[in-house]
Amino acid sequence: MGKITGFMDYSRRDVSEREPAQRVRDWEEFHLPLAEEAREEQGARCMNCGVPFCQAGIEWEDAPFGCPLHNLIPEWNDIIMSGNWSHALARLLKTNNFPEFTGRVCPAPCERACLCHLYEDAVTIRDNELCIIEKGFELGKVKPRYAPHRSGQKVAVVGSGPAGLAAADQLNHRGHSVTVIEREDRPGGLLTYGIPNMKLPKEIIRRRIDLMTEEGVNFVTGSDASDPKIAKRLLKEYDAVVLCCGAEEPRPLGIDVQGMSGVCYAGDYLKASIQRQQFGLEPELPTAAGRDVVIIGTGDTASDCVATALRQGCKSVIQLVRRKREDYLDRAGNLPFGYAQEEALAIFGQDPRRFAVQIKELVRDEGGALTAAVTTDGDTLPCQLLIAATGAAGCREDVCRAFGVEADSTVRTEERSYQTSVEKVFAAGDMRRGQSLVVWAIAEGRAAAAQVDRFLSGYTNLK
Repeated sequence: MGKITGFMDYSRRDVSEREPAQRVRDWEEFHLPLAEEAREEQGARCMNCGVPFCQAGIEWEDAPFGCPLHNLIPEWNDIIMSGNWSHALARLLKTNNFPEFTGRVCPAPCERACLCHLYEDAVTIRDNELCIIEKGFELGKVKPRYAPHRSGQKVAVVGSGPAGLAAADQLNHRGHSVTVIEREDRPGGLLTYGIPNMKLPKEIIRRRIDLMTEEGVNFVTGSDASDPKIAKRLLKEYDAVVLCCGAEEPRPLGIDVQGMSGVCYAGDYLKASIQRQQFGLEPELPTAAGRDVVIIGTGDTASDCVATALRQGCKSVIQLVRRKREDYLDRAGNLPFGYAQEEALAIFGQDPRRFAVQIKELVRDEGGALTAAVTTDGDTLPCQLLIAATGAAGCREDVCRAFGVEADSTVRTEERSYQTSVEKVFAAGDMRRGQSLVVWAIAEGRAAAAQVDRFLSGYTNLK
């Protein structure tokens, strides 16, 4: 530890942000990095505790606690302080394949476990992580890593979200020939079509995909493995298959919307927005432009829907939260504001959230178009677009049927294993675990890759 008193000498400094009223006018990333000297000070705040709970990666009090990837956080925080970015990068990549993703979208359970957080502000672990990887790209230190030899064995990874990319990256570096099968027109899965550009720019994803392609991973897009013919071919031609198709089945609204237009799920809404804004496509789902928007749910996805609706030019936006306001207060008794709530406050002058409220019924016109939502507290809210950010009920049953694997809401695997009921078929990520964080998906992909490698080679040196 270079500076023992760093956590006392320096205050926490988060990255700055563009003004909410200004950033809603575009789809560009809104975080502004700290100067290098300031970042080194933030690294020096790490206490180098005897037991670094930030690396724990466990569930505690029904929430993630510590990093699921077991990132070597105290190590690279100390290295940041010295300004040795190459060494910090090497230690970071030891455990995390894609810090440019987690450094942008992870809710930082590592900071929740930081000992500094017991008494004051936690270390800026997530921001430090992002600075390391982006500094690595800036300095040309992130280069293709080629496998020293090829095993001659072939692995198909179905799905190119964070779990699939992590599994593919690990297995490719181990020397297996990896093909990633993606049903969409672009790889990236949730990263590409589920997270808005202002949080995760699509060029960042493309940069990583290009690097993996250079290293030998083959990406096949526009191929839906729920087709029994495609599944049968993959099982025949590959020595192992890893299913990483996420948890895409939305949780039902519990409201009659049969024949009603203007109602959609968050995943569909965000995907349509990204297709339109970033890729110039024209999806069928309309935008929020000029509409009164009601969003059901809390959490990151609901916030992303709020922010997207604002950028599309909605007439109004209201976010209905089932739990009471008191459940969200911080230790000081204040209600935290996320980036989307800050933007709504800047545009409309009020917090879009209404707590302890649910929808009782929906009102439609003679043509079946949604016009209003009646809430449990007696309000009738004007509404022409209702977005349900209510989470996922489970994985895609059609993929499970195509490969013949046993599943209920998730794919069934052996205890502490990624092996499915079909011998050479494995599963990882939300498809196996249930809806979770990007960082958990990456951890799942890495762990599944190690098991696949052991299955193919008889042993593994992957971790």
